[in-house]
Formats: sequence, structure tokens, C-alpha cells
Amino acid sequence: MIVVACEIRLMIYGSSSLKDKRKIVKSIIGRIKSRFNVSIAEVELNDSWNMATIGVACVTNDSNHGNDIIQNVIKFIDGDSRVEITNYNIQIM
Repeated sequence: MIVVACEIRLMIYGSSSLKDKRKIVKSIIGRIKSRFNVSIAEVELNDSWNMATIGVACVTNDSNHGNDIIQNVIKFIDGDSRVEITNYNIQIM
């Protein structure tokens, strides 16, 4: 069993309150859950209205497959004009 995990730090544009931020983050998380077979949640910076950190994890039997899925999630998020990925860290366990 191989677990591929990724921590993604996001800058959120167009957010002027925590309510705006949560709406954007929940939208992104919901779309990723419905499109990819991964576990995802907001894991840090819960009180910041313009930054968020989300964690994504994939369990697989092939590290290349898991890495491909995480890369596709990153590309999907990068295509969303409401946010900008400022940093990400992938770990294969």
C-alpha cells in the first residue's frame, strides 16, 4: 500500500471575509471530490481570509499512479482563477 499526500497552500483572490473564503474553498474541495478519487480537506490557516492550506491524499498500489493523480489535482486547482497555488509539497509514503 502506498499513500501519496500533498499539502497545497493557496492565495485566495476576491475574498474579503472568512465567509467568502469558505465558499471558495468548499467549492474547490467539492469539485475535486467529485472528479478525483482522493481525500481532501482544509488543514491549516482556518482563520485567514485570503490564505488556505488544503491536504490531499491518495491510496494506491503504484507510486507513479498516485503521483499522477496528485499532479492532476494540482493542475485542476491551478486552472481556477479564484486562487493561486503559492506552494505545494508532495510526500510518498
